[in-house]
Amino acid sequence: MFIPEHYRNTDPEEIRKFLKNNSFGILINTIQGKPWGTHIPLELRTHADGSEVLVGHIAKANPQSNNLKDGDEVLCIFNGPHSYISSSWYKKEEVPTWNYIAVHVYGTVRIQNQEELLKALHLLVDKYERTSENPVSIDNMSNKTMHQIAGIIGFEINIKDIQAVHKLSQGRSQDHATIINELEKRGPAEKAVASEMKKLSS
Repeated sequence: MFIPEHYRNTDPEEIRKFLKNNSFGILINTIQGKPWGTHIPLELRTHADGSEVLVGHIAKANPQSNNLKDGDEVLCIFNGPHSYISSSWYKKEEVPTWNYIAVHVYGTVRIQNQEELLKALHLLVDKYERTSENPVSIDNMSNKTMHQIAGIIGFEINIKDIQAVHKLSQGRSQDHATIINELEKRGPAEKAVASEMKKLSS
């Protein structure tokens, strides 16, 4: 990913937090010479030895699953808040732009065994059911329902490289207050960008 140095995020803890809070990503590999992407939850996990992996699963019916083999290289893309930035908010004439946060993770695949897949599904469901009024649990699902697991494959991605960008009007400190003010007048996405800009400048 092309990242101008002043937009590059190199803070490991900030990147980890981003991945945990924006875990619905895009898994990309190549099928018959063409790039292929699937939108899925990809959860950041840490092994006992301190190594970090992304954990996910896809349907066996998805052609992408046929190309997920141990050792295969993949790219995972995660997007955060983003917003159009009007140059009418600047003190001096300039072109409009877009503010955004994104992370690209590169790694190699390791296919999970059935026990590992079940454990990963438990963790995934428990994470997102925490705030449900009537949370469901894999433990309480019938054998008929759980039989659907036969239709998916689970995997871990051993992380080899992380590239993170937070393009938040760095270099335009004289315009930050106006940009934030204008963004806060708009919708949830714009407000989220304004919030991130405040964190960066604090």
